[in-house]
Amino acid sequence: MAATSDGEHRIGLLNGFAAYGMWGLVPLFWPLLKPAGALEILAHRMAWSLVFVAAALVFVRRWAWAGELLRQPRRLALITVAAAVITVNWGVYIWAVNAGHVVEASLGYFINPLVTIAMGVLLLKERLRPVQWAAVAVGLAAVVVLTVGYGRPPWISLCLAFTFATYGLVKKKVGLGGVESLAAETAIQFLPALGYLLWLTAHGDASFVNDGAGHAALLASTGIVTALPLVCFGAAAIRVPLSTLGLLQYLAPLFQFLLGILYFNESMPAERWAGFALVWLALILLTGDALHSARRSARFTVPAARAVESPVPAVENPTAIGTPAPAPADA
Repeated sequence: MAATSDGEHRIGLLNGFAAYGMWGLVPLFWPLLKPAGALEILAHRMAWSLVFVAAALVFVRRWAWAGELLRQPRRLALITVAAAVITVNWGVYIWAVNAGHVVEASLGYFINPLVTIAMGVLLLKERLRPVQWAAVAVGLAAVVVLTVGYGRPPWISLCLAFTFATYGLVKKKVGLGGVESLAAETAIQFLPALGYLLWLTAHGDASFVNDGAGHAALLASTGIVTALPLVCFGAAAIRVPLSTLGLLQYLAPLFQFLLGILYFNESMPAERWAGFALVWLALILLTGDALHSARRSARFTVPAARAVESPVPAVENPTAIGTPAPAPADA
């Protein structure tokens, strides 16, 4: 049994690295789709993602959730909100990468845990520990420093962080699996996306039909680029601890940050380094606090055989850093 457990854990880790690695390297993909503009790329991503996910669901024969969802107007409304929010997130991210703002886009996913915690306090009335308050304060200081450095608020980062935090909050309330949720969201996105693509084609501006079969194939592959990391993430989520996924989630923005500097040659003056350093300090505080809380909770956990004699104490509500994100929205 131990060998099986260790094997499952290794499979989970490999899938986790694969998922976050693909999300981290995705800035290399979007420039390949030029001369298509950000809106056309976004529309293709929305449309082809549904095709890919629907094919996967047909293969595994998982459709029961769809009928249940259609009979639950509240959950369907939440899925619609999630689809709208992730559309904005995807569009901003694609535009940011192709406009030369990879580093600023990566910042959005670095500060996402801080925004998620802040939303938990403001919207869900969650209570933070002192270290978490300190991390949020350091994160706010980082935004101020970066605002001075950029000469404007880092609106790309803030937009990505807030839309993704909102997306995570809505997904938490919906309670659908990753692939099923993506299928429902892209089903809602599909008709607007298809309508826009048909409009582009009618006006002769669709690069899908104007720039050759190779370019059309790349645009169609946006569905695979979106869904494949999500499949790996789902395989990892059921095999490794939440604390491990919470640490792995920083691989994606780290890879994006390094790509922005080393591959896309984006400038990093001293004040931006200072702002990023503050963000990383905030994340170190959050991670250390989450790991300490997890270890403390584990000490109070008793073996199942003794659970009747000594009930396990209630565990504090996990924060964003201690639980995996639903899946990075730049996927």
